[in-house]
Amino acid sequence: MRYKRLKLSVIFFLSFVVGIKAQESINTIGNNAMGSGGFISFSVGQIVYQTYADENNSLAEGVQQPYEISVVSAIKKFEETNFSILAYPNPTTECLTLRVNEFKMSNLSYQLYDMNGKLLRNEKITENQTSIVMSNFVPAIYFVKVTMGNKKVITFKIIKN
Repeated sequence: MRYKRLKLSVIFFLSFVVGIKAQESINTIGNNAMGSGGFISFSVGQIVYQTYADENNSLAEGVQQPYEISVVSAIKKFEETNFSILAYPNPTTECLTLRVNEFKMSNLSYQLYDMNGKLLRNEKITENQTSIVMSNFVPAIYFVKVTMGNKKVITFKIIKN
C-alpha cells in the first residue's frame, strides 16, 4: 500500500507540479477540411516566424509548413518583339539557365531577388543562353526578373533545392 501511494505521489508531482507541455501556438483560426480528394488541416494567424539557414540547409519554424503548388517552368513569347524566354531547370540546385529564342535584343538583363525582395544579382543578357549560378544560395524561393531597358518583360519564380 505504501508503494502504491509513493508511486501515485510521484506521478502527481511530475504531472502537475513540473507540468507536461506539448507544442503550443496562438492562431487566429484553424480547421480541418475533407473532400473527395483527401483531408487537409490548416491554421491561419501564426504570429512568430523565423528561418535559420546556412549554406547547405534551412530550417523554418512554424505551426504548419505550407505546401505550395506552382508552375515550375515557363515559356513566354512576346508578340511585339518576336522572341521567347525559357528558365530551366526549375527546381534547380546548381545552375539556372535562361534561354532567349531568336535573340536580337541588346538591352536585355536579368535581376535575381530573394523572397524579401533583396536584389542579389543584376546582369546583362549577352547571349541566347545565360547561366545563373545558384549553388551558393540557400534552398528557398527566388525570383528572376527579365527586363528590356527599364521595362519588365517577365518574372520567373525559381525554387532552389
